[in-house]
Amino acid sequence: MNLLLTVTEIVAPVFLLAAVGFLWVRFGNEYRVQFVTQLTMTLSVPCLIFTALMKTEIEPQALTALSLAAAAAYGAVTILCLAVVRLARLDRRTYLSPIIFGNTGNIGLPLALFAFGERGFDYAVVVFAVMAIYSFTFGVWLVAGGGSPLKALKEPLVWATALGGLFLWQGWQTPAFLTNALTLIGQIAVPLMLITMGVAIARLHPGHLPRAVWLSLVKLAICLGVAAGIGLWFGLDRVALAVLVLQISTPVAVTSYLLAEKYGADADAVAGLVVVSTLLSMLALPLMLAVLL
Repeated sequence: MNLLLTVTEIVAPVFLLAAVGFLWVRFGNEYRVQFVTQLTMTLSVPCLIFTALMKTEIEPQALTALSLAAAAAYGAVTILCLAVVRLARLDRRTYLSPIIFGNTGNIGLPLALFAFGERGFDYAVVVFAVMAIYSFTFGVWLVAGGGSPLKALKEPLVWATALGGLFLWQGWQTPAFLTNALTLIGQIAVPLMLITMGVAIARLHPGHLPRAVWLSLVKLAICLGVAAGIGLWFGLDRVALAVLVLQISTPVAVTSYLLAEKYGADADAVAGLVVVSTLLSMLALPLMLAVLL
């Protein structure tokens, strides 16, 4: 009973904030998803990543191990998901990127914070940073059907990760007034992303639902198996392993839908993946947390 209550206390705030966004637009209120997404991804989330890396008290060796494990996990997930897409003869531009990259920001960060505290949150930011760099290079290249991955150098997320890592490595700190300002900006990221996720889901027009169901199940199975195996192989401690499994296994992100719409992939099919995998996560994540805790 205590474990059930603990898991409920962890999961409930995430889906309650998403429900706020969902109901907000269902009652006819205005919410500009593109503006809020741009605000969080170009300002708030970079501040969050930078300050989290700069202020983390986790040993550099542990962070290095987790970073390498996250990179290896995403590499293995990419290979296996590519095999699934090819065997099922699916459109690579539409399906591959969404089933590789999960919702490590909107769902993963708050869940890690509620489940494992500040230490878990710091670990989750590291995995999120690895995912963000990979997503804004290889992921965008996949959806766009080509182009230069070097465009990612223009993304604030990439620079925030690099600077945060440099400050962590050197033991530097920004002046207190600047740190406080950056921390405040970063703190708006998590609630805004959760509310925006609910808004976006309320406006989606999901298509290809039977395909979305089996792809979501396959994605979850691949991600769980790969993250657990690689985390154990790298010898991560209990919290780092749990956060890696949690982050890699998050459902399809709403940003995958936005990218599909932007670059002319099948946005309705991606919307189906977002909706189905998110609903599936409402069942899977509590069970996963019960095991990880």
